[in-house]
Amino acid sequence: MMQYFYCPKCKETWPYPIEKCPHCFEKIQREEQGKKIKVLSVCKVQIPTFLHEKTPYFVLLLEDEKGHRWVQKSEKEYKVGYEFLLEKAKDKKNSVVLWKIKYDFYQAIEKIFDLLSIDVLADFKILILPTLETPVHPYFKENTSPEFLSALLEFLFQKGVKKENIKVLGQSFNQFDIGACAQKSQLLSVCQKFGVLPLDVSQGEFILKENLEIFKEVFDSNLILNLSMLKQSRIQSLENLLKLIKKENYLSQEYLSSKEEIFKKLLEILPPVLTLGQADVVQRKDKKHFILDLLLGSFNVLNLERVFSEISFPNEIPPFLKEIDLKEIEIVGRKISEVQVIAFSL
Repeated sequence: MMQYFYCPKCKETWPYPIEKCPHCFEKIQREEQGKKIKVLSVCKVQIPTFLHEKTPYFVLLLEDEKGHRWVQKSEKEYKVGYEFLLEKAKDKKNSVVLWKIKYDFYQAIEKIFDLLSIDVLADFKILILPTLETPVHPYFKENTSPEFLSALLEFLFQKGVKKENIKVLGQSFNQFDIGACAQKSQLLSVCQKFGVLPLDVSQGEFILKENLEIFKEVFDSNLILNLSMLKQSRIQSLENLLKLIKKENYLSQEYLSSKEEIFKKLLEILPPVLTLGQADVVQRKDKKHFILDLLLGSFNVLNLERVFSEISFPNEIPPFLKEIDLKEIEIVGRKISEVQVIAFSL
């Protein structure tokens, strides 16, 4: 539940990542997370605050078998001494995982794969499709952050996946050069650091399926990861997936039919895609940002966007998502009421 770090030499531990141990200067390592967690204390909160307007809720003091302790907000009341359990998704194809980011993305990524019961094998061929739209620095929150991509690559390497089996995709649908976007966003630097191949989709081979020309390697891969930078009033996760279509083909299809119709047809054609929605710092329509510290994961991209809209902008849900019944979506990890920040969405 809570990621701890330790020094392999002096065995000192920290609940946050630091590069080197301040005592013996060894590089710290991630500690294996505890399996059994119990509730040490429960506090019921009934007074609303700016960041926690919905009451009552409960604040739990938790402890694992290694003696590590942390607090966690919960909509469910627990009794002291009870075991704290997280149920895995029953409907793997349509459920949505919500997880809070503490200090880095790694633990949140690991938790999403665990709760969705995704097994990553060493011989997997993996395609990664980050949000890559404009040539701006990472702090603008327009593109997938380099920290997120780095954490994902570290996670995949930890699973034994070879760097030559991973490709990071991109394609420009606007006036900006994809190479300039990759360089300015620092995603290209991440690929170079880890020795992973960045690939311009427009230069690849395409297969025609139901009038859509789809990037051929999509159908030859074992896992496709859609890294979406979630934003207000945009279905960014779906717009990302459009980049798997040949640009000229997409523009001709857009002339003949609506974007929503293209979305629906594309989702029917594509193999399962795991969307990881980055919502640590979310961009509003006015380009201002607010902190949410969330990572969402789902094989159902529409369900993921519907849940995100409910968490961040419940009064501005895109029409394309309104037909999705929130009550029918299985949400695991955290609950909407535990992570929702209403004050920032006004």
